[in-house]
Amino acid sequence: MNTRTPTVVTTFLTTLVALAPLAFAQDASKPAPAKIAESAAPADVGPAGKTMSWTVGGVKREALVYAPANATTTPAPLVFAFHGHGGSSRQFARSSAFHKAWPEAIVVYPQGLPTAGMTDPKGEKAGWQNRFGAGADRDLKFFDAMLAGLKSSFQVDDRRIYSTGHSNGGGFTYLLWSQRGEVFAALGPSAAGTVGTRGERFAPRPLIHIAGESDTVVPVAFQQRTLTAARSLNGCDAEGQPWAKNCTQYPSKSGTPVVICLQPGEHKYYEHATELIVRFFKEHALPATSATPAAPAAP
Repeated sequence: MNTRTPTVVTTFLTTLVALAPLAFAQDASKPAPAKIAESAAPADVGPAGKTMSWTVGGVKREALVYAPANATTTPAPLVFAFHGHGGSSRQFARSSAFHKAWPEAIVVYPQGLPTAGMTDPKGEKAGWQNRFGAGADRDLKFFDAMLAGLKSSFQVDDRRIYSTGHSNGGGFTYLLWSQRGEVFAALGPSAAGTVGTRGERFAPRPLIHIAGESDTVVPVAFQQRTLTAARSLNGCDAEGQPWAKNCTQYPSKSGTPVVICLQPGEHKYYEHATELIVRFFKEHALPATSATPAAPAAP
């Protein structure tokens, strides 16, 4: 458990180059709207999952939400799980199944918008912004609207809010760490890194990172640069310790360890990744004094 009140860090990855496989052609010059227009309306999609929608900047945004039956009366952990580029909320819910691995938690699978990428220059497939300011920060505003709406619909444990995601969704998790880091108790990206070019304000947080040693989409060398910077930021020991099969934990006296799970394989979401990420999330919560008291207010 994290036992230290986090200190905001103004710079994080100043030595990193932009990750070419994750770079999106988005306009970072557009001014961000000052307010978020938010409305939520759940609709049943099955025995446990509901689609919740919000209007953010005039655009309808949706997420598939699974919540325990007592989530309206009993504080529950909250997990955001972001699909990769070209994926969908329903697809990632099926492949990752965080709601099955941690049924006591509120698990949210947000749906991305069409986003241009290296393999999708026309932006025909769904994805996430990977830079601060890109697309007028449409996805950061979406996160703010979701958090506010979920807190109004459920009893969210402010000390146990987490983000995970695969590939482009993992890159967005790193961006959330940079821009909304005070919210999270821990983070768990897969097959991703951070461009770390501007607007960094990372706070030390526990991190578990899943990577394939033969990844050619997001080369593991790029991911290792991110992880080296994360270990430095979190004040981790130089020597690691076995944590699980193919996973090494680098302890930190501040309670913000980094676990690196280097899997033999390529760019994919590994079958056992969810089990590892949920185990790590359960091990970490914010100190009571560091819990965010309230989500950003929506008009």
